[in-house]
Amino acid sequence: MSSKERKKAALYQKLLQLRAATNSSDLNKTSIIVDASKYIKELKCKVDMLSQGVGTSQNSIARNPLPAVTVQALEKGFQIHVLSEKKCPGLLVSILEAFEELGLDVLDARVSCSDTFQLEAVGEGADSIDAQAVEQAVLQAIQTWSTSSEQDY
Repeated sequence: MSSKERKKAALYQKLLQLRAATNSSDLNKTSIIVDASKYIKELKCKVDMLSQGVGTSQNSIARNPLPAVTVQALEKGFQIHVLSEKKCPGLLVSILEAFEELGLDVLDARVSCSDTFQLEAVGEGADSIDAQAVEQAVLQAIQTWSTSSEQDY
């Protein structure tokens, strides 16, 4: 196999990897590269949104003992982040009850309750629900939880 053929085969393999990584359904080289460019832009937007959310969350935590909440609308559903510097016993149940009241189905979730409280969830609900409604419901659940937690101590 000549050097030129090896380079062509290697380029083709890389193009197939790019196609798979970006979930492109096209076979045309140009279309795959365009899809990859769109995918990279989407990822950049997500990173920017998450960076803003983390900065906002950290500032909010410093001023407010209640957990910080960010909700981002996705193509289908929402990405919800709840973060607190302290343990929050019972908070997860309150948030899940709020999701249930909204008719929001949790598709994927990661929760840590060891030293801090962190929730990252992806939920899907009725088309009439928007990110602001989800955020307000979670904030209300946190407020209700906070009030009931203070009474317990």
